[in-house]
Amino acid sequence: MKAKVYFTDMHATMGENLLQKLARLIKTAGIDRIDFEKKFTAIKVHFGEPGNLAYLRPNYAKTIVEMVKERGGKPFLTDCNTLYVGGRKNALDHLDSAYLNGFSPFSTGCHLLIADGLKGTDEVLVPVEGGEHVAEAKIGRAIMDADILISLNHFKGHELTGIGGALKNIGMGCGSRAGKMEMHSAGKPLVHHEKCIGCSVCAENCAHEAITITDDKATIDHQVCAGCGRCIGVCAVDAIKAAGDESNEILNKKIVEYAWAVLHGRPHFHISLVIDVSPYCDCHRENDIPIVPDVGMFASFDPVALDQACADAVNQQPAVAGSLLAKSSRIHGDHFTDVSPETNWRVAIEHAVKMGLGQKEYELITV
Repeated sequence: MKAKVYFTDMHATMGENLLQKLARLIKTAGIDRIDFEKKFTAIKVHFGEPGNLAYLRPNYAKTIVEMVKERGGKPFLTDCNTLYVGGRKNALDHLDSAYLNGFSPFSTGCHLLIADGLKGTDEVLVPVEGGEHVAEAKIGRAIMDADILISLNHFKGHELTGIGGALKNIGMGCGSRAGKMEMHSAGKPLVHHEKCIGCSVCAENCAHEAITITDDKATIDHQVCAGCGRCIGVCAVDAIKAAGDESNEILNKKIVEYAWAVLHGRPHFHISLVIDVSPYCDCHRENDIPIVPDVGMFASFDPVALDQACADAVNQQPAVAGSLLAKSSRIHGDHFTDVSPETNWRVAIEHAVKMGLGQKEYELITV
């Protein structure tokens, strides 16, 4: 049987607003089939990088939180720290950024937990059965401690993976700092000596003694380095960064294998909002105008079918005048590849099917 993906558009009436439509959508999609009673429920969401205004408003998260609570669950909103320099590099800055963007216990009705801890090192090693590139995924501990996983995704373009939907929100988003490094890099961290001040904090925090300070500059011995990413988290001047040298195809496959580690063996449900479809990730400190008009809200138990359905829906839309899509060459027959020609989002879909995460054939049911 084809996977069921449920859809509703963004039209509202005086009798039903968009949040009420969202609640009706996920009820119709069967979220009540999950036993939430006294279960810790991780709602994985992107809180948005400060300066970016395309991220999902916290009102949508509150709707999900209320539904989980009504069913006896114990929900919390969560994300993991970023690998790159920005407003979400450690748990304190991450929470500040979330509050700035409107996410708080008061606006959403539940607590916010940064799943991989203060410096992105609180992780669980999860064996990946059948993984081509990942033997053990490094997942934020709070996410692995949860009984249930709900992904609330802002569906958009992405400069490396083509699309950012359920699979990326789960796979990349739930990876600890070391996990993100593993997905993004074929190599180990690098020191930018022009920024390094030789404070030696990185060396003091290296469990493998891979870092030495010479002439007031840090150097990393890649033969000894374990790639844990702790040095990136503790550097006060952002002088240490991931290599970022993995191919886009392998990056997509690694994300899928991390998503498998998060979802395998426990109940999960997925919601994607195809609105403000920005060309690039919400991790940017800016966002361009949407590449297509708003489409609607989608929900499914199958994250693969959900991503496929959302991508198909976007590709059926006209380009917004003046957008990066409208300005592109438009020669690839795919909106996402037209915006980011070095990407192929279908690699992730095919690999996810191979990993048993879901299927790309779906039945679209309008609510």
